[in-house]
Amino acid sequence: MSDPTDHKQPRTRFTLIQKLIASYAAMLFLTTTALAFSVMGLYSLNRTAKEIAKTDLFVIDAANSLRESMLAQERFAGKYSILKSEEFKTLYDQRQAEFLATLGKIGKLDNNGLFRSIVINYDAYRKETGRIFATGGSDPLPAKKEADTVVSLIEELSSSRQKLLGKKLAEADKREADTVKLTLMLAFSGFFLAVSVAALTLHSIYTSIKKLKKGMHRIAEGDFDYDPHIPTGDEIGALAKDFSRMGKKLKELEQISLDASPLTRLPGNIAIERVLNRRLQAGEPFVVCYADLDNFKAYNDHYGYIKASEVIKLTGELIHDTVREVAGNDAFVGHVGGDDFVMVAAADLGIPICEKVIARFDDFIRNHYTAEDLNNGAIKGVDRYGVARNFPIMSISVAIVICSSEEFSSAVEIAKAAADIKDMLKKSPGSNYQFNRRRNPR
Repeated sequence: MSDPTDHKQPRTRFTLIQKLIASYAAMLFLTTTALAFSVMGLYSLNRTAKEIAKTDLFVIDAANSLRESMLAQERFAGKYSILKSEEFKTLYDQRQAEFLATLGKIGKLDNNGLFRSIVINYDAYRKETGRIFATGGSDPLPAKKEADTVVSLIEELSSSRQKLLGKKLAEADKREADTVKLTLMLAFSGFFLAVSVAALTLHSIYTSIKKLKKGMHRIAEGDFDYDPHIPTGDEIGALAKDFSRMGKKLKELEQISLDASPLTRLPGNIAIERVLNRRLQAGEPFVVCYADLDNFKAYNDHYGYIKASEVIKLTGELIHDTVREVAGNDAFVGHVGGDDFVMVAAADLGIPICEKVIARFDDFIRNHYTAEDLNNGAIKGVDRYGVARNFPIMSISVAIVICSSEEFSSAVEIAKAAADIKDMLKKSPGSNYQFNRRRNPR
C-alpha cells in the first residue's frame, strides 16, 4: 500500500528571487501609481498656471492699460476744450484707438456684465467728448463724469480678476496638497518593500513638490524673482518655468504702477525722491546732476510736437547710456518731466558725466535741425512774452549738486539747490555745467 502522505501536495514557498521580484513589482506599481498621481497633479497645476498667464494676468494688465488710456483721453479732451488745438484731438483719437483695441481683446476673454457696462459707459463718454470736439464746448464736466464712471468700472474689473486669481491660486494649493498627500502614501508603501529604490523616488518627488509649493507661496507673497532651482526637461521643470514666467509677468504689472515716463521709460519723480532720500540715509556723499535743455520750447514751436518728443526720447537714451558708461550700474537716471533729467552717481563722477553728456548732446542735437537753421545758428520764434526773436541752437545745462547728509536733509532741499544753480546757468549761452558752492568739486 502506498503511504497516504504521498498524496499530500507540497507547500508552495516563494524563493528569494520571487520575493524580490514581487517586492520590486509592488514597489514599481506603487511608485508608478504615485508618479502618475504626481504628474496628473503637476499637469493640472501647470495648466492652471498657463491659464492664469494667458487670461487673468492678461486681463489685469489690459485693465491697467485701459485705465491709463482713459486718463490720457480725459486729459487731451480737457486740454482741447480749453485750448481748441487739433493736436490734442489727434492725441485723443490715438489713445481712443488703443483703448478700443485693448477693450476688444478683453472682450474675447471676459465678456461678462462688468465688461458690457464698461462698453456702454465708454460709448456715453465718447458721445460727450464728440460733443466737445464738434461744438468746441468748454464745459468738460459731463465727459469727466462719464470718464470717472468708466475708470471706476475698469478698476472694478481689475479687482474682480485679482480676486479670481487669488481663488485659483488657493485651489491650486489645495490640489497640490492633495497630490502631495496621496503621492507620499504610495511612495512610503513602496519604501517598506524596497527601501533604497523607494527612498530615491520619494526624495525626487517630494523635494520637487516642496520646492514648487515654496515657489508658489513666495510668488504669492511678492517675491517675483524667486527661483525654485528645478531642472527643466520634465513636467516639474515645465511647471517651474511657468512659475518663473508668472513671476516676471507679475513683476511687470507691479512696475506699471510706478511713475516711469511713458516717453523715455526712465523713472519719474517718486523714484527720484526715493533714490535721493535713500542715498542721504546711507551717509555716503554723492552727486546729483540736474540737466535741462535750453531753447527747447522754441524748438517745439518751430519743429512741432512729434519732433520735439523724439528729441526728448533720444536725449533720455543718450543720458542713460552715458551715465551707465561712466558710472556703471550703481548710478541712477530719472526723467523729471518735459526736458528735465536727473543723474545720480558717486561724488567724484560729476565732472566726467557732465562733460561727456554735454559733448555727446552738442554733437547729437545738430542732426535734428535743418541745414538752413544750422547755418543761421538760430531759429526764429516767439518768447513767453510774445516777442519775436531768434533762438540759438538747443544746448544743455547741467546743475551739479554735491550732496551729503550733513548738508541736506531731504530730496526737496537738493532739488531747490539744483534749481538755484539752473537759474544761473540759463544766463550763460551754450551747453555748460556748474557746481553748487557748498563743496569744492575737486
